Amino acid sequence: MQCSWKAVLLLALASIAIQYTAIRTFTAKSFHTCPGLAEAGLAERLCEEGPTFAYNLSRKTHILILATTRSGSSFVGQLFNQHLDVFYLFEPLYHVQNTLIPRFTQGKSPADRRVMLGASRDLLRSLYDCDLYFLENYIKPPPVNHTTDRIFRRGASRVLCSRPVCDPPGSADLVLEEGDCVRKCGVLNLTVAAEACRERSHVAIKTVRVPEVNDLRALVEDPRLNLKVIQLVRDPRGILASRSETFRDTYRLWRLWYGTGRKPYNLDVTQLTTVCEDFSNSVSTGLTRPAWLKGKYMLVRYEDLARNPMKKTEEIYGFLGIPLDSHVARWIQNNTRGDPTLGKHKYGTVRNSAATAEKWRFRLSYDIVAFAQNACQRVLAQLGYKMATSEEELKNPSISLVEERDFRPFS
Repeated sequence: MQCSWKAVLLLALASIAIQYTAIRTFTAKSFHTCPGLAEAGLAERLCEEGPTFAYNLSRKTHILILATTRSGSSFVGQLFNQHLDVFYLFEPLYHVQNTLIPRFTQGKSPADRRVMLGASRDLLRSLYDCDLYFLENYIKPPPVNHTTDRIFRRGASRVLCSRPVCDPPGSADLVLEEGDCVRKCGVLNLTVAAEACRERSHVAIKTVRVPEVNDLRALVEDPRLNLKVIQLVRDPRGILASRSETFRDTYRLWRLWYGTGRKPYNLDVTQLTTVCEDFSNSVSTGLTRPAWLKGKYMLVRYEDLARNPMKKTEEIYGFLGIPLDSHVARWIQNNTRGDPTLGKHKYGTVRNSAATAEKWRFRLSYDIVAFAQNACQRVLAQLGYKMATSEEELKNPSISLVEERDFRPFS
């Protein structure tokens, strides 16, 4: 009887040891999987042969800025880029889009969308784990010995432009402007960049290439990630005005409407309606507060941030549970009350932020605004943007078109 009891005990201990080994193996494996690459027909060289990085058990806070083009996302990205303990990447999903879109014959079919989102989620998982080698699947031409000069907007990431990732001439605390970074830093060593990533406590990524927050559910629910989503929204009328000014060729017909007062018969209205539909669908998900977003989601209106940048930034960092770095506060002070003539670069962030948020009212005719309001009335109501009922009301800056709303984080 005693021998039988000892045998049972030994079997139980052996079972526990096997389970512990399995758990350790699971949590230590690299994040990246490759269904997106497989579906796209790309070689899985890095999935099979690339080095893996152990999962960071310190529970970094992973931040995703979910936005659309010309919504103020570059500005919001800088609120994290300036933090000395944050590894920030500017639009790494550009490489996924640039690689996969030429392979799609239809471009916008549901199947193409699934492949794009699958590949994007795989890449985000890897980047949050500081596995920068996985990015090599999407860089053209492919990096040599894990070095490349083809990282999209590398200069927008402070870490990628400073020591030890970059060793430019000058003082050790020199901070390079974006153009200087590209010229002075030379090729990017992804191994060194990954080491710099792992030395930071948090990873932040900005993207305008994921349409809706619901597309991120698999990442939000991934137990290996501590992902928090900052969804940035802006008045669609302001987005339209900014895009028309920035992407002059693409939005040529909108500019023609403004110049002639006549709506072109072949106007591509999806350039506006797609933004409104994506915003509305995404915001509807966020505001219904599903359980999977609890503690993981914060809605930020660009207008609120522009009017009270320091206050809103404190709220964002409070939601994330990260101390606000003095470098961030100093950057806000220097970049939100500046001379607007210094912010003429289309992707620049030096500007009078409050004035910038209202510029669209003087860049669009009332006919265009009325059309936009009719096409986007649902999302305007959801986000608290008021209708302009006349030309006089539109052009009167003393009349606010932004309702006072308190979009508190879902906690």
